[in-house]
Amino acid sequence: MPRRTKEQLTIWTRNLILVAVSGFLVNFGQGLLRGASTNFFVDTLGLSGKQVLWLTGIREIPGLGLMFIAALFMHFSLPRRTAISLLLMGIGYALYASVHSYFSLIAVALIASLGFHNWMPLQRALALSLTTKERSGRVLGALSAVGAVASIVGMGAIALFSKLFSGISLRFYYAIGGTLIALAALAILKIPPQVGATEARQPRMLLKKRYWLFYVLTLFEGSRMQVFGAFGTLVLVQNYGLEVWQISLLLLASSIVNFLAAPYLGYLLDRFGERLVLSTSYVLLALCFAGYATFHNAWALGSLLILINLLVILGMGLSTYVNRIAPPEELTPTLAAGVSINHITSVSISLIAGTLLQIVGYEALCWGAAVIIMLSVPFALALKTQKDSAPQLRSTLAE
Repeated sequence: MPRRTKEQLTIWTRNLILVAVSGFLVNFGQGLLRGASTNFFVDTLGLSGKQVLWLTGIREIPGLGLMFIAALFMHFSLPRRTAISLLLMGIGYALYASVHSYFSLIAVALIASLGFHNWMPLQRALALSLTTKERSGRVLGALSAVGAVASIVGMGAIALFSKLFSGISLRFYYAIGGTLIALAALAILKIPPQVGATEARQPRMLLKKRYWLFYVLTLFEGSRMQVFGAFGTLVLVQNYGLEVWQISLLLLASSIVNFLAAPYLGYLLDRFGERLVLSTSYVLLALCFAGYATFHNAWALGSLLILINLLVILGMGLSTYVNRIAPPEELTPTLAAGVSINHITSVSISLIAGTLLQIVGYEALCWGAAVIIMLSVPFALALKTQKDSAPQLRSTLAE
């Protein structure tokens, strides 16, 4: 058996498998939602491009205050906080099936968003507490691969069913997807509450000068990806008339690529470090956004969308960077603070983009995103980590 394959197998413990199971259910549910969302917004609810982008900005508001929201739940154990977030996210997404107006859509979107944004840093903090710093990239890469498999199943299912049973309402997929995400909380509840606990008391909120590069890069990340996440497929639906099954197949292909590549991307972070890997990924992302603004062919844009979704995985390098330089008790509050900082720009830029979309076109927005990405490169080149002399488990319960 190749050495790298053995390394990938040895990272798995019982508790980490439970994290992976929950991640599978979440991404399976989100795969159904992603495949249906653009057509649900445009065809079922009749939203305009401006309304879709405004919704993207509004539903990111809970992320803006995450460091304060997370502080309120700090007295719960890390697994319990994660499970509560998953339950809230699942209920919110399931309620999408009942909306018939823009205002009710915003209400349920905020519920789902509150759970989702709490879950994002908690899932990574939980996974990182179950491994060593030297293997953090491989663990997050492996979990990304599991998530990609789940997305493949979810989007493959919606592509198949929407093609064979075109009469099925898109609301059905939200009901099923939300239920799957809520069920993911049960897997997390099987993890002992002591996992993720630290000897030193975890601060409720934390902002430190030593993490300033993480804060800056997270700020830049929020200004580009939320916008593209909203109009990347919106352009293909509104400008090129792609149907649900076509969007689902495109996202399915993207998930297959992510599944194959994610473990190797995690290995690259561990092998070469965040400075080289992140700076290279930012340059490639800028080129992809420039291509999205330049090409006017559905096949070309679809290919670029797949590549962009692949490069976005390397955003986990910001989490592994913090994991390598932070003491255990500062990991979770720092990641939560990062989400709040990320949403300072993701909320504002989404609202601005929604206003400007029909004035300047999506091409100009892509050029703007490319410029912002290139501004990230000098800060990525300034990242420095110091590897530990010996592997140390974050938790005695990892096994």
